[in-house]
Amino acid sequence: MQIIPAIDIMEGKCVRLEQGDYLKKKIYNHDPLEVAKSFEGAGIKRLHLVDLDGARLSRITNWKVLDRIAAETSLWIDFGGGMHCDDDLRIAFECGARQVTSGSVAAKNAELFHKWLEFYGSDRIILGADVREEKIAVSAWEENTDLHIMPFLEGHLEQGLSYVICTEISKDGMLEGPATELYLSILEHFPDLKLIASGGVSTMQDIDELHDLGLFGVIIGKALYEGKIHLNDLEIYL
Repeated sequence: MQIIPAIDIMEGKCVRLEQGDYLKKKIYNHDPLEVAKSFEGAGIKRLHLVDLDGARLSRITNWKVLDRIAAETSLWIDFGGGMHCDDDLRIAFECGARQVTSGSVAAKNAELFHKWLEFYGSDRIILGADVREEKIAVSAWEENTDLHIMPFLEGHLEQGLSYVICTEISKDGMLEGPATELYLSILEHFPDLKLIASGGVSTMQDIDELHDLGLFGVIIGKALYEGKIHLNDLEIYL
């Protein structure tokens, strides 16, 4: 299972939100590159980089941060937030992203999302499936839809999708444990899916339980920044 720390960017700074609420922001570092280098120094290979400003503005915004981290580390970066048009993806890949995560487009314009899958290949496009009570939420989690997670995933898997980051919004930033039952249910339906868990991870026990489910990866955010999990604790998975 891949260990994937998260860096969420707002106004060029490394921050964390609670349940996606932009009013509940905490700044952890004014230089995301410094954070990324600390991850790399601990043996981390992958990074989940989220452009929170981009997610809200519906266009890539913090691409300069991506460019710096990609240029000055060897981290495999998946970049998300604000991926709404062909130019957004082009900029992200040109700035060093190895994969791009998109959720809102997949929910609102499946034809465009499938075009990206075909053009870039399933190894470079990740579906961001952000759920609230098993229904998909979009537009920086500020808009709910009637799309249920299972048929939503099935429709995209039929078009060649391989990777999914699934975030249970109620868990995000709360340090109350991940949505284990949801992930188990998804893998029972789609056993070949490369599923990445996100939200709520707060202890090494959480990570061990997710590992036992057979997930491709787990994203860890606030637990690292708050010292609930230390980088050296993760060595057994690196």
